[in-house]
Amino acid sequence: MEEFHKVRRLPPYVFEQVNRLKASARSRGADIIDLGMGNPDLPTPKAIVDKLCEVVRDPRTHRYSSSRGIPGLRRAQANYYARRFGVKLNPDTQVVATLGSKEGFANMAQAITAPGDVVLCPNPTYPIHAFGFIMSGGVIRSLQVEPDDGFIPAVERGIRHSIPKPLALILNYPSNPTALVASLDFYKDVVAFAKKNDIIILSDLAYSEIYFDGNPPPSVLQVPGAMDVCVEFTSMSKTFSMPGWRMGFAVGNERLISALTRVKSYLDYGAFTPIQVAAAYALNGDGADIEEVREVYHKRRDVMVDSFSRAGWTIPAPAASMFAWAPIPEQFRHLGSLEFSKLLIEHADVAVAPGIGFGEHGDDYVRVALVENEHRIRQAARNIKKFLATTAKQPNNVVPLAAHR
Repeated sequence: MEEFHKVRRLPPYVFEQVNRLKASARSRGADIIDLGMGNPDLPTPKAIVDKLCEVVRDPRTHRYSSSRGIPGLRRAQANYYARRFGVKLNPDTQVVATLGSKEGFANMAQAITAPGDVVLCPNPTYPIHAFGFIMSGGVIRSLQVEPDDGFIPAVERGIRHSIPKPLALILNYPSNPTALVASLDFYKDVVAFAKKNDIIILSDLAYSEIYFDGNPPPSVLQVPGAMDVCVEFTSMSKTFSMPGWRMGFAVGNERLISALTRVKSYLDYGAFTPIQVAAAYALNGDGADIEEVREVYHKRRDVMVDSFSRAGWTIPAPAASMFAWAPIPEQFRHLGSLEFSKLLIEHADVAVAPGIGFGEHGDDYVRVALVENEHRIRQAARNIKKFLATTAKQPNNVVPLAAHR
């Protein structure tokens, strides 16, 4: 049977191939150390869970909730932006709660995209940044860019060679998957460029609180005038170890927030009210929970970089996010990231995310998530060390899984 139009526009889900291999290995009894999916393993702080339990006992909270977020939650997010970034938001017109930042991006794409609209998107990038717009009928122009002096010239070329003129530009710093961080000066240049060229900026700031070197990543909305062209998406998944709670936000330009709010009103009734109340409680906290989570990831980062280097695989230390963007060892680079990821599962009992899943320009890398404890990370390094040593001695005995079929 022929696939539906929107499904045909989507490529094969690369990560599913790794997930199937991982499940098969586990079914055979293998102890797979899973550094692939960015799925936080830390428990949600007890006080947040207690608040949820308290509120859920009130049957009045079991009814339909508010799609755009209850007032107390939107006020809490506005207050968080004021404390953290010095950005003033109107919780009634410039804040909307989303079912995670991923859903927020996808619904924003539905709200603003006409068939054939062009969106400028970094490559590699988190898949929903591109495919939210593809599923909405848009066209992606990929940019192999970093937040440096080459960014604006690359965007200028993208505009020059796009018909029609691009609708929007995607930003994601700290980046998933590359862990690159943008400066406030970078954002100032991008905002000025966007206003000059009448382009919308959609910024994914999901990892703003996971940083390691003492420099909190800025928000694009800190730039004067950014509110005229920008919407920013955040998530509580990593900051408060609440991935399954599905709570995020979009904030910024009133016209864009209004469009997103209207689309959402047709699609959902918002998160379960007790979740929203508990999320507001978390945002109104003193920040101690955030610092604790940050410190855990900081220690894991240092252990990973050190132990993997000792194993023979040098990984640059990420300045932020819960990921390392790891160049594939030279002797395996010709295989590409998918086949290398398969080899790690088969020969080292370690799962990572193939870089090709984030765009063709990511194929020389794999993404390694800091979602196992320090002991498990060291064990992964030992497994990889044995794998690399075996390969060096007997290279013909380690072949891509595709050759086994």
